[in-house]
Amino acid sequence: MDQTVQQRRRIVWVHVLTVLSAAILIGAEVFGAAFAGGWAFENLTGLGHILVGAAHFTLSLVGFDFQVSDQAGVRTLQGIFFLVGVAVMAQFIRAARRIEPFTSE
Repeated sequence: MDQTVQQRRRIVWVHVLTVLSAAILIGAEVFGAAFAGGWAFENLTGLGHILVGAAHFTLSLVGFDFQVSDQAGVRTLQGIFFLVGVAVMAQFIRAARRIEPFTSE
């Protein structure tokens, strides 16, 4: 290949650090909200306890029995909200890379 076809791409560290810094800031907010929201949502609605009860009932039908903690509903909702937070952060980083490309020619 000649030099005109094969161009070297360089990392633009300013863009990488900008996106990384924003991701750290937004990630702290998103994951903090996920954990606090799981606790609050469970205390308001009891949805996590219902989900854990349904999972316990379903698994007991196939012979798998386990003890359920008092905090299992909170932990379940926190886990669900955490996964939503991971999706939010992945989408943020994809969008940020379009605005601040990590490489240049």
